[in-house]
Amino acid sequence: MKPNSKVLIIAGSDSSGGAGIQADIKTITALGSYAMTAITAITAQNTLGVKSIVPILPKEITNQILFTARDIMPDAIKIGMLHSAKVIESVINSLKIIKVKKIVLDPVMVAKGGTKLIDDKAIKLLIDKLVKKATLITPNIPEAEILTNTNIKCKEDMIFAAYKLIEIGANSVLIKGGHLKTKIVQDIFVSESDIKIFNSKRYKTKNTHGTGCTLSSAITTFLSCGKPIKKSCELGIKYVNSGIKTNPKYGKGHGPINHLHTINIERKFK
Repeated sequence: MKPNSKVLIIAGSDSSGGAGIQADIKTITALGSYAMTAITAITAQNTLGVKSIVPILPKEITNQILFTARDIMPDAIKIGMLHSAKVIESVINSLKIIKVKKIVLDPVMVAKGGTKLIDDKAIKLLIDKLVKKATLITPNIPEAEILTNTNIKCKEDMIFAAYKLIEIGANSVLIKGGHLKTKIVQDIFVSESDIKIFNSKRYKTKNTHGTGCTLSSAITTFLSCGKPIKKSCELGIKYVNSGIKTNPKYGKGHGPINHLHTINIERKFK
């Protein structure tokens, strides 16, 4: 098959392959599209935690974005880990030049093991300038709490925080509800004119590393193929849930999900 669309990923690398750029590439490929990358940082990590983070120079991030897009223009962009204000500025300036309309921002701030991945100055710039440029932002509950300076303990708190993000300037928001200790996971989509609650079964597993990266990339992929934003969220959530359900049980900590469950290998390659 030929790729359905072209997606540019701007995010950090995960050496264990479960999250970050690696998860993004797997997701976009598994859903039938073509992935390009601009790496913002290199991390040494595994399922037990993050050992080190080496940032890429903002100028080189800009070069990756512009030089890639000049040759192969993306249909959509997924933005993940942006660890400093200078990196965020370089991304904002690059977006002004390439003018891609479909942008999904996953405001990655804390790793699964609790390591903080972004500083306070960067968070402020993210809120003030980058949130407005995104078609959709996809924070989890801890990230939504940081962005809105609120506490989220229930579904109503999630909705309140989502509307607060709309007030800040977000075009639409999907707050992921996995951090609440409920039997049903509720992900809540909010725009100025709409609200939709997606209910999913909670699977008893610790292998959920990279679910946020994977979800935002899946949504970006569906969006890049022309699907409406709410439908893209619905399909992205289904993809992630299937990946969790069929996870390969790798690693001693928070293991990866199964990105390959949508792929059927042709007989001649088996």
